[in-house]
This record gives sequence, structure tokens and C-alpha cells, in this order.
Amino acid sequence: MDSLKVADIWNRNAEAWTVLARQGYDVYRDFVNTPAFLAMLPSIMGLKGLDIGCGEGANTRELAELGASLVAIDVAPTFIQYAQAQEHQDPRGIVFQVASATELPFDAATFDFATAFMSLMDISNSEKAIQEANRVLKPGGFFQFSITHPCFDTPYRQSLKDAAGQEYAIAVGRYFEHTDDRIDEWMFSNVPAPLRQQWPKFRVPRFHRTLSEWLNLLIGAGFMIEALAEPKADDAIAAQCPTVADTQIVAYFLHVRCRKPLN
Repeated sequence: MDSLKVADIWNRNAEAWTVLARQGYDVYRDFVNTPAFLAMLPSIMGLKGLDIGCGEGANTRELAELGASLVAIDVAPTFIQYAQAQEHQDPRGIVFQVASATELPFDAATFDFATAFMSLMDISNSEKAIQEANRVLKPGGFFQFSITHPCFDTPYRQSLKDAAGQEYAIAVGRYFEHTDDRIDEWMFSNVPAPLRQQWPKFRVPRFHRTLSEWLNLLIGAGFMIEALAEPKADDAIAAQCPTVADTQIVAYFLHVRCRKPLN
């Protein structure tokens, strides 16, 4: 699947995704993934950063709240339009623009850090995207990203439930299979029936890679890996939002921080 098709698919997702996420239905992001990502993040106060695959800008705005100067890019013009509209309404000093992660429109050594919240696994040429992130970082700068966990978000995946309907395990398979032409259809799990009828399901391209492939792409691009995390909901969060309690069964997400060497 080429990058133009991927961009078109995500642009078609963008309006429904933005509206539903801003109504609070992206609970895995809000209760688990983003809080863990920000907890792992080094201090970015006063630094210049690039957010890759920013979507409608919610996570970019979180970074700006931590004192960074942000530029954010996404391949979907509709996402950028929503992000720019919110920036105009409530300015955080963020520059949003349409661009591809595989062809970043910035000079080498421009940024102190780069982030990618749950976007790299949706890019057809992940190797080029990682190389581009390295190129635009200053020596000593870091790149932190989150993806669906490659060990548990596999081409075959099935939830296993007990007699009471409670999930107790995940069955996974076809781990070594690449899925460059597969599109999954789904919607945020907490969206009520009336909204499900109003909005189409998301169509999400799948580009599965193994854990070793992801880490070797980073090493091959010249990064030094310095931190890993597999976030899950604690008991308090699981009680507050029972939907995300299943993150206590297996790791749904993988967070990685790597750094460009000084020399």
C-alpha cells in the first residue's frame, strides 16, 4: 500500500475520529496511553520539538503545556484543519502543517526532540519515517514514540473470555506475517449505538512488524535505545474506566525512547 493511499484513508477517518475523541471516547488514549507517555518523557521545557502524526492535535497540546515549542505534522489535511482551528481558538504556539513522516519538510538537525503518539505503526514505510526522525534531530536529541505492541497486536488476535464474559487472555498468531495490504475496520469501544449509526467505522491500514524489526530499524537509523515501557491501567484507573481494565492482561502498547548520538 503506497503512502498516498494511506493518507487518503486517514483523511477519510479524520472527522469521525476527531469528533468522537473530543467527546471522550478514545479512553485507551486518555486513561492509559498518553498519561504513561508523558510520565516517561524527559523534561522538554524550553526545547523545540516535532510531533509526527499529530492527528487532531490533542497530544501535541499536552506537550506544549510542558513548555516546549512545537511543530506538528500529519498526512491528513482534515486532521490538520481541526488542529489549526483549536489552536486559533486557544493558542499554545503550535505550528500545524500537512506533511508526511517519510518526507519531513525540515532541515537536518532542526529539533531538540521528536515524538510520535501511536502513529508509526500506521505508516507504510516505517524505516524511512524513523530515518527522517533521526535526520531532523540535533545530535543528542531524543525520539520518543508509542505503537501498538507488536507481540500482542498481531495479524491473528482473539479475546478469550470466561463464562461471566470477563476477558482473561489474548490468543495471538501469525506474528511473523507482514500485513502491508490489510485494512481493519473498528470504532472506539465506548461509542454508544446512536453515534455508531451516525459515523462510519474507522478504516485503519495495518503494517505489522515484529518487535526485533522495530528495534533494529531504530539501531539501523543510528539511534541509541534508552528506555522502554509497556503501560497498563492500575486498579484505580480500571475501576474508573472498566473498558481499559483489559490492559492489565497483556501489553497493548509499547513505548520507546531513543537518542541520536552526539557524534
